[in-house]
Amino acid sequence: MEQEKLAENTQIQDVLNNINDVIFGKEEIVKLSLVALLTEGHVLLEDVPGVGKTMLVRTLAKSVNCDFSRIQFTPDLLPSDVTGVSIYNPKELEFEFREGPIFGNILLADEINRTSPKTQSALLEAMEEKSVTVDGETRRLNSPFFVMATQNPIEYEGTYPLPEAQLDRFLLKLRMGYPTYEDELEMLARNKKHHPIEEIQAVMSQEELLLSQEEAKSVYIDETIQQYILNIVTRTRSHHSIYLGVSPRGSLALMEASKAYAYIEGRDYVIPDDVKYLAGFVLAHRVMLKAEARYQGKSSEEILDSIIQSAHIPIKKGFGE
Repeated sequence: MEQEKLAENTQIQDVLNNINDVIFGKEEIVKLSLVALLTEGHVLLEDVPGVGKTMLVRTLAKSVNCDFSRIQFTPDLLPSDVTGVSIYNPKELEFEFREGPIFGNILLADEINRTSPKTQSALLEAMEEKSVTVDGETRRLNSPFFVMATQNPIEYEGTYPLPEAQLDRFLLKLRMGYPTYEDELEMLARNKKHHPIEEIQAVMSQEELLLSQEEAKSVYIDETIQQYILNIVTRTRSHHSIYLGVSPRGSLALMEASKAYAYIEGRDYVIPDDVKYLAGFVLAHRVMLKAEARYQGKSSEEILDSIIQSAHIPIKKGFGE
């Protein structure tokens, strides 16, 4: 079993290397995106245009040999443009269902906050249920199924911000940021003749990805680590600056993300540092600050970081040996 686990993690490392060959200097974002994929979760990527959000998703899809779909969200986009629509076939004298882009394996939902709440709900329902209902018939989505939604934090005119209940459906909220001078110089050098994504080959099949997802779920997490997760989560519900704390869905998300991160790191057990590292990415977008905290310029990331730093880290003799 140990040799199989080692071989599988070597393949996971190949996926990371593949993506890092295209997306320069964003190793952390790449690894966190893979964490979400392994947990069957989804990512909300908030950043300015042109920093490589689309390229990240395309490279990830190509590396794991999955179908890539993209939806450019606009104010006039309809739910049927996402899920698909039934069209009448006069030859067969019946309606035929034409699948929408959501039936791909890896979906880029570009600028999700630019479309109406009705269309947003169609996507977010599919993310949660792994199925869509059209004309009274429920259709299962393909597996694996992974959504990376993007939104521009600068331009808010004409947008429909995601409500807290919908933000809660994303496993992680990430920001890429601008590359360093050295990384951007390397990017320019590698793009002189052709884009690096043209040379990317699949290093994992869909079947192997599904197997990795199952193995990530089986990673051991001790009861003391679960208590550590709840210690952090429950503090968000009683903090003086937080109006709405983390829900039980957030507790489950942090546990599953920690297991996937441990798996990527080559371990079959979770350690407290996994939880401590991931807590900000998993929980920050799930809390709602009080008005006075926002007026004081506080952010959910800063408050959550203080909670994490003050939470007792469990120590168990012999743990991880």
